[in-house]
Amino acid sequence: MVTKDCKNSGDCEDRRFYKHIFVCLFSFIVLILFIILIIFLVLRPHKPKFTLQDATVYKLNFTQGYEPYHMTTTVQVTLSSHNPNNRIGVYYDKLDVYLDYKSQQITVPTAITSVYQGHNDVTVWSPFLFGVDIPVAPYLCISVTEDQTAGLVLMHVRTSGKLRWKVGSWTSGHYHIHVNCPAFMSVDGNGVYRFQQITDCTVDV
Repeated sequence: MVTKDCKNSGDCEDRRFYKHIFVCLFSFIVLILFIILIIFLVLRPHKPKFTLQDATVYKLNFTQGYEPYHMTTTVQVTLSSHNPNNRIGVYYDKLDVYLDYKSQQITVPTAITSVYQGHNDVTVWSPFLFGVDIPVAPYLCISVTEDQTAGLVLMHVRTSGKLRWKVGSWTSGHYHIHVNCPAFMSVDGNGVYRFQQITDCTVDV
């Protein structure tokens, strides 16, 4: 039997050469990723700051007296987002906005425009939120009536979606974002709603 000596084989030399190239390339990629991670950790991206600028109620009706109860709602809201980072951009890839009252969703989610937000940029959206014959719990209609009589209704504008951070030429993976904006509305004797004050929103990323 003839044993092939790998040390004197051209094939083995090629194999060692390609293995060396692979190790160097892999080490280079790991080094680059490590540098990017260090930069990312040092910069520490701050969460975007959302503000509810306005809310206009065009319709807020409900049926009662028989079950299931239904609510029909049309509201336009104005949301602004500020990127407070000096060196980090934000990609908003998917954002849905909806309205809830007493922790129950009363409009369907409305998708708002995806956008890239540069350093210290501000973006403003003004979507319409619709809910047509949305089934609701009976107590919700009672609560609306009581709040209307009291002259003040508190609703919440909620936003959920995905974002990515951009540092130089590097872009992160997706992060989930959840935004909750309280909307204080006064109600007069004619059932006209008026937005009371600009409010800061809580943001979770």
